[in-house]
Amino acid sequence: MLYRLCPKHSVLSLSLRCRNYSSAVSGTQSQAFDILFLGRDEFSCLVLEELHHAPDVWSTIQIATQPDMRVGRRGSKLAISPLKLLGQDLKLPVHTIPPDKPSFRYWKLPPPFLPSATPNPSHVLVTASFGRILPKSMLDIFDPSRKLNVHPSLLPAYRGAAPIHHTILNGERETGVCVIEMMERKKGIDAGSIWGKSQMTIPDDCDFVSLRDSLGREGGKLLVTVLRDMLAGKATAVPQDHNLAAPRAPFVTGQDAVVDFHTMTAQDIVRRCRAIAHQKPLHAFLQTGRSLQLHGVSMLDAAALSEHVLSQLMEPGFATYDSYSRSLVVRCSDGSILQAKQVKQQDRALLNAREWWNGVSPDLRAIRGSDSGPIILNSDSNIPSNPYEPLFEPALLSFMGIFTVFQ
Repeated sequence: MLYRLCPKHSVLSLSLRCRNYSSAVSGTQSQAFDILFLGRDEFSCLVLEELHHAPDVWSTIQIATQPDMRVGRRGSKLAISPLKLLGQDLKLPVHTIPPDKPSFRYWKLPPPFLPSATPNPSHVLVTASFGRILPKSMLDIFDPSRKLNVHPSLLPAYRGAAPIHHTILNGERETGVCVIEMMERKKGIDAGSIWGKSQMTIPDDCDFVSLRDSLGREGGKLLVTVLRDMLAGKATAVPQDHNLAAPRAPFVTGQDAVVDFHTMTAQDIVRRCRAIAHQKPLHAFLQTGRSLQLHGVSMLDAAALSEHVLSQLMEPGFATYDSYSRSLVVRCSDGSILQAKQVKQQDRALLNAREWWNGVSPDLRAIRGSDSGPIILNSDSNIPSNPYEPLFEPALLSFMGIFTVFQ
């Protein structure tokens, strides 16, 4: 229901699964673990499924996740944590944390995870895409080797909240998942010693959802391996290499969904679509200042375009309709061509490119007021003081070879 793998790739190519042999060593554990599992989204669901399928490593599993929340206009929709729904299906105890971060700092863990002078070695804390920083008082309830985070990157690369997004955005060819020790925030985010690491190759057509699902499955299997090694007394962790040059993975914001055709290639934009469009549709701005979402984007070989269409795409951001590909085509920074099969203008319905293009008004054209010719897509919504003033002078357009389009 929630999960799928990369199209045309039922399993990602696994090139390495290893455990590190250095630093901290876990002692032999005589009984299976009591586990408190903290998460929220589909990634954490996949990790939990793999854990649940390995009853030899756990005696009990309890879940803590975000409470139900009203979202949308006037709270018209109820958002429910996917992990909560999975926990209920598996008949596991589900606890909800406070909705706000300040209150979470004082949230009391459910029994048997209570403060004590000596942490119980059979108690394990696991987080996977939880979205909250755990306070020191909470971490201190557990032995250092019993507080584990499943992180979807090859640490120290892509520490932060959005490692999968940034892995795709940067065009990485390999990624992986780590099981690490959680530390208090002042010692570093995602900077704990690594108990296990698994590396994999990224298929060319992978998007966020398919890569997330593959990493979630692999992360769950790796977690089970680490827990089995802990039970056998042979689990070992190694400190991370604190490489300051390693790429980071900050939160994805609305600005990341804005397309700048002057700086981005068609390949850059397609990667951006695969990385974030499931959450934030890519968009640029029309000359009126209203946004235009781009859907079904892909690269298009310029050789497939007619001379007439190419003559209208002389500068990055110039766009027109191509009847052969049935798409809106846009020139990008390096001369590459992006095509969008569907578009959605602000406050309007999603349309196929032809339907939308047939309704393009004169104030959207490169020369304002013209009944034909290309439009221009910008990376900001600034509206010229005179909305009918041509963005380019006719002489310049003639020099660029496209003035005849408007005659």
